[in-house]
Amino acid sequence: MIIIEYPKCSTCKKALKYLDDNKIEYTRRNIVENNPTEEEIKTWIKNNDIEIKKLFNTSGIKYRELNLKEKLKTMSEKEKISLLSTDGMLVKRPILLTKDKILIGFKEDEWKKITR
Repeated sequence: MIIIEYPKCSTCKKALKYLDDNKIEYTRRNIVENNPTEEEIKTWIKNNDIEIKKLFNTSGIKYRELNLKEKLKTMSEKEKISLLSTDGMLVKRPILLTKDKILIGFKEDEWKKITR
């Protein structure tokens, strides 16, 4: 499993604690240092039937600074994917990647289903 996270994010810290407390092996990936690529994002959307808007960190400073709440309404999917791939701070986190699943954000009940 890979957890894509931002070390200063409180939700990411909760997710890491959950994984550690349950002795689940994982690899950490810092979303700022190693931002998801366009190809990764496309694969996540296609293989997991994810709405692209769920990948945006709507509570983030960058999201608000760029006025994305309004701009996303008129952007194409290709433009949204491209934008997400430019800055990890625009992407909702943590992201847990398993062989065949992806979880976005940390909801312990959902993570239990995938990690047990």
